[in-house]
Amino acid sequence: MELTPFIVIGGIGLLVLVISLLVGDIFDHFEIGDGAISGTALGVAAVVFGASGVLTTTAGLDLVWAYVLAGVLALLAYLLAVFFVRRLTKSSDGVPVSAIGLTGVTRSTVSPAGGEVSLDGPHEVERRFAFADDTIAEGVRIRVVEHTGTRVKVVAD
Repeated sequence: MELTPFIVIGGIGLLVLVISLLVGDIFDHFEIGDGAISGTALGVAAVVFGASGVLTTTAGLDLVWAYVLAGVLALLAYLLAVFFVRRLTKSSDGVPVSAIGLTGVTRSTVSPAGGEVSLDGPHEVERRFAFADDTIAEGVRIRVVEHTGTRVKVVAD
C-alpha cells in the first residue's frame, strides 16, 4: 500500500511522456508561462518521482523521507528536462536554411503558378516547390533568387 502512490504517479508520468514524444508536447498549445510547462518534462518528473519513491521505500527509508527525496529528485529532473527541451527546441527552430544563391535543375516546368526543382546544396535532399517570373522548361539549370517559406523563386542559370 505504501508503494501505490509512487507506482500510480510514475505510471501516469510514463503515459504523459509517451504521449508527448509521439504527438508532440501536449502543453505547447496552451501558451502557459511562455513554455515553462512542458509535457515531456512533467512526464520525466513523474517517472523519476515514482521510481525514486519505490526505490527509497523498498530500501527501508521512512515513508516521509521517501516522499521528500522523491519530490526533490522529481523537481531536479523537471528542471533538467525543461532545460534540455528548451535547448533542443532552440537548436531546431524549424527555420529553413536559406536557399538563395543555390543552383539546381528543374524537375518539371516552372512558371509563375509553380513547379518543382532539385537544388544542389548540403541540406537539399528532395525536391522543392518553385516559381518563376517566366516559364522555365524541365531539365534546365536554375539559380534561386528568393526564398519564401518552403518555396523558392528561380531564374534560368
